[in-house]
Amino acid sequence: MAEAEEILIEVNENYIKQSFRNRCYILTANGPQALIVPVLLGSFHKTAIKDIRIDYSKRWQQIHIRAIESAYRNAPYFQYYFEDIEKAIMKGTQYLVDLNTKLLEITLKSIRLDKPLRFTESFIVPSGSPTDYRFSISPKNKSDYISPEYIQVFPYKNYIKGLSVIDLLFNNGPSSLELLSVNRY
Repeated sequence: MAEAEEILIEVNENYIKQSFRNRCYILTANGPQALIVPVLLGSFHKTAIKDIRIDYSKRWQQIHIRAIESAYRNAPYFQYYFEDIEKAIMKGTQYLVDLNTKLLEITLKSIRLDKPLRFTESFIVPSGSPTDYRFSISPKNKSDYISPEYIQVFPYKNYIKGLSVIDLLFNNGPSSLELLSVNRY
């Protein structure tokens, strides 16, 4: 994203269950923990991602906030970014794409990456372009991306990769973009 002129968000693809569209992983004292935003429909119907509604019949907001706070309250930059993330999660946004967009905007602002966000107007089949990442990042597929290593809150034997960008942000603050900007493929 740092090298792109703009960030194009796909909102017309069909929702794919068990993807990063509604989940991320944070690092807790017990290891990586999934944070999953429950959705209505979507899992069983062909529904465009822009039409996926968040399921508020479950207490996911409180669980996510407590998990993030417990995992990162001792991180060096937690106090600078947590409040904005908490507000976005607690807002009660109706659609998943709106929650994801708000969290992306918070992240971009926090790492000082000023790029315009734009949404697709229709679904275009992936062309294999090296800048088309829509289907290349998935919890089911191993990525060629080599994550930058940094000090994490919980000292494990090895660096834990594949975590949410908030792990990077809470641990590195303003230098997060610098870590991400190194070509890692």
